[in-house]
Amino acid sequence: MAQTRAYVDDAGADPANADADDPAIWVHPKNPSASVVLGTLKEGGLAAFDLKARQLQHLAVPAGGRFNNVDVVGDLAVVSDRGRDRVRVYRIDPAGAAAGSRVLRDVTDPAAPPVFSASESEVDEQRTAYGLTAGRDPRTGARWVAVTRRHETRVALLRLVDKADGTVGTAPIGTIDLPSEFRLPNGKTWSPCGEPDERPQLEGSILDTANRVLYTAQEDVGIWRIPVDGAGFGRPVLIDKVRSFGVPQRFDEATEECVADGPDPGFGGKWLTADAEGLALADGKLLASSQGDSRFVVYDREGTPRRDFRVVAGHGTDSVEHSDGAAISTKSLGPLFPHGLLVVHDGERRPAATDPAGEELATTGFAFVRLETAVR
Repeated sequence: MAQTRAYVDDAGADPANADADDPAIWVHPKNPSASVVLGTLKEGGLAAFDLKARQLQHLAVPAGGRFNNVDVVGDLAVVSDRGRDRVRVYRIDPAGAAAGSRVLRDVTDPAAPPVFSASESEVDEQRTAYGLTAGRDPRTGARWVAVTRRHETRVALLRLVDKADGTVGTAPIGTIDLPSEFRLPNGKTWSPCGEPDERPQLEGSILDTANRVLYTAQEDVGIWRIPVDGAGFGRPVLIDKVRSFGVPQRFDEATEECVADGPDPGFGGKWLTADAEGLALADGKLLASSQGDSRFVVYDREGTPRRDFRVVAGHGTDSVEHSDGAAISTKSLGPLFPHGLLVVHDGERRPAATDPAGEELATTGFAFVRLETAVR
């Protein structure tokens, strides 16, 4: 296992306010050993790493930006900019990757509209582009991007569009609104607890383009499987629930936290501890981050859980805690990862950084794991 440098969510850090969140893997078409891992750093921007987890390049966010999720389709990296409610697009340079230098070039259409907001004033409310995944329609070759909305249950399907000036924009295909209330077997109606004006949002997502399916994780609910096609979304199915599904809770305004409001009726799942987070696919298996207990759950494509595991410390690296995002490549990437690569976000990089007064600062990063040691 290897791990990236630690990133510090502090204004005095370099880059400032960097909070690692979501990775993606780009496989070099001619030299797999020169493949690149990308990682979002929220207000800290976007970073590119080689397979030894060394940073090759750092790109800052545009004014007002906050990069949340990243994915790769072809030679393009697409990023959800939750600060500005846009999809940003970067072209990946194979020569730069092989040389271990400049990898990414911004090719975002400057006229690209917000994903969800009707105006810039609505962007300021920050119900914006959040989770993101990308892939190709196997029938037409169109490049799809599925984006979830912060504090809402909406998911949008977009198409990437090449512009005459070499930039890349987006065109809407369709949207779907997933439930925020659920009918329980005891006849009661249940909603996940949250602040009064927030609905149970989704983030971690992965497109299974071969089967034209989107998997998306509703953080306090579970994992959905949704058919997709060139016209939008089909009927969603909840394939697994978090353990706390159906548990009565209420929002305590004094503490701004959710507290228990009754006994557990036992309608939740057995494997996921909220939040349900990063999703990835490998060889017919779906990987999900059970963020609440720092585990990863492996499912088959129909949603049947098969096993779980943790990424533990060893060989000079620390354990992975409270992971948000994950990415998988099943290809041989040379001697370091001959059977494929799993990259996961690490929400608690240790040892933590400290400020000049000795106060501990939040420290995050990404861990690189040999695929055969994790997803079997």
